[in-house]
Amino acid sequence: MPRTTLVTGVSRRRGIGFAIARRLLREDGGRVFAHSFTPYDASEPWGPDPQGIEGVLAGLGGEGDTLAHLEVDLSDPDAPHRLIGTAVERFGPLDSLVVNHARSQLGALHELEAATLDATWAVNVRASLLLVQAFAKQYRSGPGGGRVVLFTSGQHLGPAPSEIPYAATKGALQQITRTLADALAEDDITVNCLNPGPTDTGWATPDQDGLVTRHMPRGRWNVPAEAADVVALLLAPEAATITGQVVDAEGGFRRFTP
Repeated sequence: MPRTTLVTGVSRRRGIGFAIARRLLREDGGRVFAHSFTPYDASEPWGPDPQGIEGVLAGLGGEGDTLAHLEVDLSDPDAPHRLIGTAVERFGPLDSLVVNHARSQLGALHELEAATLDATWAVNVRASLLLVQAFAKQYRSGPGGGRVVLFTSGQHLGPAPSEIPYAATKGALQQITRTLADALAEDDITVNCLNPGPTDTGWATPDQDGLVTRHMPRGRWNVPAEAADVVALLLAPEAATITGQVVDAEGGFRRFTP
């Protein structure tokens, strides 16, 4: 059954969010409300999509009956509920929420500052929880059941001492998954969390690229389409009994191999 899904973090054609939206639209025949925030990408080394958000939406087939979009800063406490509300106004009740957005934040222990920690928490954790809250409030039980997919990273499988703010917030999402799943179980909503492993979205330096490639059994990074495939599995009717799980889809990443 085609789903109506809000996907956050759809701002670059090389990103996981774009791959998820494309998969849900083209292969699964669903409707997607896409969220982006281009100013964040512009502030990072990888930069915004060369064709802007217009190119991203065009790559998904353009806005219309099955695709709509809103750019909003999720560091704003009111933004999650506004985003869900706008999506519902456009498409009616949502039955799926994919919380793919993230603020990447480097920082070793001696570099930590309160403002940086607060900013990372606001986007990665506070906004994610408020999105889940707003999604659950508007959800109306249907034949396929409700679905929430959060995103974590590999911090629960190995240390990340150079990116403590990011690791701490992604760890929070991993840890809260089972609790959210229990809170929403009686509402016919499953909640799972995906760790997509090292995924080539254009952020790595040449040194990082070589290091990760050597530690991947297939000799290459994962690609966004593979993360999108896992999301599609978790949204499928066949996944109705899977909830409260953290799925490590790392492709066998051997992080501790010399």
